[in-house]
Amino acid sequence: MARTKLIFYGTEKSKTDEHEVVCYLNDKNEIYLELSIPYFEPLKAFICFDKSTAIKFAKTIRTNINLMEDEEVYNG
Repeated sequence: MARTKLIFYGTEKSKTDEHEVVCYLNDKNEIYLELSIPYFEPLKAFICFDKSTAIKFAKTIRTNINLMEDEEVYNG
C-alpha cells in the first residue's frame, strides 16, 4: 500500500484558499479527513470513515458536483 496523503485547498472565491483538507488511509483501515484553518491553529477538526460510510460520502459529493452549475456556460 502506498504511503500517501492528499491535500486539498479551498477556493479563492469563498476566501478559503488558506484552508486545507488532508485525506489518507490511517492505521485502523479508515479514511481520515482533517480540516485545518490557519485562523484556528493549532486546533484541527478531523473525522474517520469506515469503508461503507466513505463510499456514501463519496457518492454524496459526486451527486452535489453534478448539481453544480457549469461556470464556463456563464463566463463564456
